[in-house]
Amino acid sequence: MAKKSIGRVVLIIVLGAMIGSLLGQLIGLILPEGVVKDFFLRSAELEAGPTPLNLGLFAITFGFKLILNVVGFIGVVIAVYLLRWY
Repeated sequence: MAKKSIGRVVLIIVLGAMIGSLLGQLIGLILPEGVVKDFFLRSAELEAGPTPLNLGLFAITFGFKLILNVVGFIGVVIAVYLLRWY
């Protein structure tokens, strides 16, 4: 079994979360109002607010926000499962 680099593992997990969250949003657009739609659109958010870095010559603002819905979590689980072969 070949050793996987940490960068590849993180990339595949993040892509699984992104694709799953996108699919969850698309499913939410298709479904009629109700409990099922609320279930698919329910999400958890992790946020690191804007942090400015002023270097005198230029300034940069860093920020990070992770929004993961139910289908996004399923996407992460599928991505981890697929890591067995890639």
